[in-house]
Amino acid sequence: MSEDGRGTPPERIRAVPVRHPGRWVGAAVIAVLVAMFVHMLVTNPVFQWQFMVDNMFSDPVLTGARTTVIMTILAMVLGVLLGVVIAVLRLSPNPVLSGVSWAYVWFFRAIPRLVLLFFVASLGALYATYDIGFPFDTQLMDLFGFSADLRFLSLDGNQIFKGFLAGLIGLTLSEAAYMAEIVRAGIQSVDPGQTEAAAALGMGRGQIMRRIVLPQAMRVIIPPTGNETIAMLKDTSLLIAVPVTSELNFQLRAIGSRTFQVIPLAVASILWYVALSSVLMAGQYFLERRFSRGVGNRETRAQRAARRADQVGTA
Repeated sequence: MSEDGRGTPPERIRAVPVRHPGRWVGAAVIAVLVAMFVHMLVTNPVFQWQFMVDNMFSDPVLTGARTTVIMTILAMVLGVLLGVVIAVLRLSPNPVLSGVSWAYVWFFRAIPRLVLLFFVASLGALYATYDIGFPFDTQLMDLFGFSADLRFLSLDGNQIFKGFLAGLIGLTLSEAAYMAEIVRAGIQSVDPGQTEAAAALGMGRGQIMRRIVLPQAMRVIIPPTGNETIAMLKDTSLLIAVPVTSELNFQLRAIGSRTFQVIPLAVASILWYVALSSVLMAGQYFLERRFSRGVGNRETRAQRAARRADQVGTA
């Protein structure tokens, strides 16, 4: 006790930081492995960096990169549009529409894309021509004694299901099944009370979906859609099953096979896909931040209570 009757103040606590020797050991091991990897890249003559750089920016490869980007954009745009339609049908109270959309998703999610692309490229052998018109037109015309048909457009199967168009059809059909599930999850994440409130205001089902549900569901839809876009960019390398000869991976493999320099062109292919995927990842980041405005900074009820308790304690 001090002379004035007050207790002596406690000694100041000297905090000693906790040591983590395992972290330093792990960092040292990683640094050694990275140094060994860089040394291998620099000293191994098989890589032939100058040869790789000279060929990875040649005109055929640049054409292949352009084809890959165009295929990715078109397949994703068409896949998203078709996926939205299928997702809306999946949520329809009509059992026929919901059953058909469920069967579509089940079927195309079960088929590997390489197998689907190969099958689509072979559809030209199934029918020589694909006619668009009224179903059973020849049977109906024969029944009534007419020799005409009700077909107004005839397409050559060998021209449709080959090359770029066949690859686009296969990738779109496959992507629509995955996007349907992503969109369905996004729609179901929106509070049903908002749909009921919009309906009470006299808004139609299509208007509610377009103005109320989908804008809020985008926050849930964007991240997996970005992943699907990156996966689509990489899956364009499967177009060799069609084949699409102007695709990026096909062109790099062709140069490697012709020059007997497989490793340098394989590394060039890796670098191309890493660069293009990085651009898509950056775009996904900004889209997520755009549609998540005002959500990440919201204070939860528990956080608000803790903050008020701290304010009362310090008062």
